[in-house]
Amino acid sequence: MDQPALNREPARAERSIPLDRRACEKALKARDARFDGRFFIGVKTTGVYCRPVCPVKSPKIGNVLFFPSAAAAAEAGFRPCLRCRPESSPGTPAWAGTSATVQRGLRLIGEGALDEGGVEALSDRLGVTPRHLSRLFMQHLGASPKAIAQTRRLHFAKKLLNETALPMTEIALAAGYGSVRRFNDHVQQVYGRSPSALRRRAAPKTESKPDSTFVLRLPYRPPYDFAAMLEFLRRRATPGIETVADGRYVRSITIGAERGTLAVRQVPGQNQLLCEIDLPDSRRLMQVVDRVRRQFDLNADPLEIRRCLGRDRQLAALVNRKPGLRVPGAWDPYEIVIRGIVGQQISVAGATTVLGKIVQRYGTFADDRHYFPTPESLAGAKESELPMPAARAAALRAVSRAVLDGSVDLGAGDPAELVEQLTRVKGVGPWTAQYVAMRAANDPDAFLHGDLVLLRSARLHLGIGSPAELLARAEAWRPWRAYAGIHLWAVAL
Repeated sequence: MDQPALNREPARAERSIPLDRRACEKALKARDARFDGRFFIGVKTTGVYCRPVCPVKSPKIGNVLFFPSAAAAAEAGFRPCLRCRPESSPGTPAWAGTSATVQRGLRLIGEGALDEGGVEALSDRLGVTPRHLSRLFMQHLGASPKAIAQTRRLHFAKKLLNETALPMTEIALAAGYGSVRRFNDHVQQVYGRSPSALRRRAAPKTESKPDSTFVLRLPYRPPYDFAAMLEFLRRRATPGIETVADGRYVRSITIGAERGTLAVRQVPGQNQLLCEIDLPDSRRLMQVVDRVRRQFDLNADPLEIRRCLGRDRQLAALVNRKPGLRVPGAWDPYEIVIRGIVGQQISVAGATTVLGKIVQRYGTFADDRHYFPTPESLAGAKESELPMPAARAAALRAVSRAVLDGSVDLGAGDPAELVEQLTRVKGVGPWTAQYVAMRAANDPDAFLHGDLVLLRSARLHLGIGSPAELLARAEAWRPWRAYAGIHLWAVAL
């Protein structure tokens, strides 16, 4: 809210879509961090849009409009505030995609679908017409797919300007602009100043690291039980690939042709995770950050989830014990598919041991690090040499071949379609498919109602005696059944 007004009124301000104005006004007055990213404020007197936690004096209520996304505010003609930095908000919450198509579209845009292709290509991947896709985005987010992608690029570029010492050329390419000229023009158009001028007024860089290491802060909405997230990942850490120690998650990563490492820890006293990315090329940074946000479930909206699950009094008691639990995602969907197959009918510790042996035999070792096996390496493995029963080894090879030939599309973004594809592979059952949907596709409604630990917990805490009874009870928990499952798992451990 610190920028002077432009000489023009914000264009198309009347296109802001309806929100609960009274609730937004209360959240703005309270500056409650739990509402950060749930909506944005456009200030008509300055032409700036802000987060509800902006530290400067709040504008008069009559002078503000409320928007469901930063892109909607940008499309209405408002500029990002330089004080509260909308690019540092927790991002679009999961509930914004009440349309499955919008959810899938957001995920694909996050993976760069509009950096190289157009809306037509995106709509083809989603199985809808471009016009219908744009209509859905306007309905749920108040902005077109193109505007969402443009705002995403701009926000990430601004984040790199503030938090890194990267040269302008690398920032432009990392943010998906394709050229420095396009980057400079967009920044000048939106902020009324050059990228260099924005960097000069930015806060000091996060940390000093080697040239190949990029350090970025990733915000989230509180509460967030990071210790529980780390414990979940620690118990399932693949030997040679992942480690969890001293409040820090570290793993080797492969993205495209690039190999490197990733380290994540919590920033004390702040609603942020600190992410250290060691990669030789910065052009993959935005994709890496998008994956990390999904792995650590940073886009979740705890208020909405708690409100929904709280309608069930018995379940509400569990949620209130640990309101900050999140659903752990995955760095690489293929890894989770393999883990799910390996983990069928054996303990978590047993599955971890077997995965370690698979990594040693079929993974890649380079630069003193192990990297997870590729579908090619496991599709060609001999079943007799895999450290598991023959039927499970056959399923592992079969699913690897299915990933290679496209009959299992791990990037489709539609959890229901992924579950259907997986269960068509011989040896992959409903438990494995739902586990993959929950962790690899980030389906907030995935539910492992046949899981023995989940059933034991449901019997003890909810008085439920069978999978069918649990599935029926869980209908009231939609679309957040995955979170209900995490809470039931948590009290069983």
